[in-house]
Amino acid sequence: MEQTIAIIGGTGQMGGALALRWARAGLRVIIGSRDAARAAAAAQAIRDKAPHAAVSGAEMVVAAGAAEIVVLSVPWPAHRAALEAVRAAVQGKILVDVTVPLAPPRVARVELPPEGAAAMAAQALLGSEVKVVAAFETVPAHRLAEPDAAIDCDVLVCGNDKGAREAVVALVRAAGLDALHGGGLANAAAAETLAAVQIFLNGRYRGAAGLRFTGLRSRD
Repeated sequence: MEQTIAIIGGTGQMGGALALRWARAGLRVIIGSRDAARAAAAAQAIRDKAPHAAVSGAEMVVAAGAAEIVVLSVPWPAHRAALEAVRAAVQGKILVDVTVPLAPPRVARVELPPEGAAAMAAQALLGSEVKVVAAFETVPAHRLAEPDAAIDCDVLVCGNDKGAREAVVALVRAAGLDALHGGGLANAAAAETLAAVQIFLNGRYRGAAGLRFTGLRSRD
């Protein structure tokens, strides 16, 4: 994979974990943040762990403009503002929405938006020239942040464009996880809902639950 990946929200736990895993896998990564200095510091922290990593930091609009694939990993309350900020920069590109529509204090309760899913809200705001794909909603961020950890779960990849889904499936596998095509973007509502269920389960049973789909004859 030769493309550059921009991670909007790459200074957070999930975005930072993905940045580290992809950088270690040899991908070019730009960490995007509202604060360029904070993004640069996050990139330096990754280079400290992986000296040969091709990772840099930039203000989020600059980062989105410099990449072929843009990953959005921000808290739900910041979702719309971040999309509005990068809307012009992501036209004609793939945008991977990692966001789960949950807001404190009720993070273990489903809170799907009127559009049906956070990823569908992103598609509606960005327009048809952007290929929105949903992924990573059900991956425990603290486990992902352990770059050498084998994470026993499947990542559902949902999007209306099959080619865009294929590209994101490859990214999931580059991060060291198992990926499954999950169908159209509307199906992202299932993964976003399950994320809330996982949070409840992990709290109730003191674990780090992941999802695994069984009985499949092949995994592409």
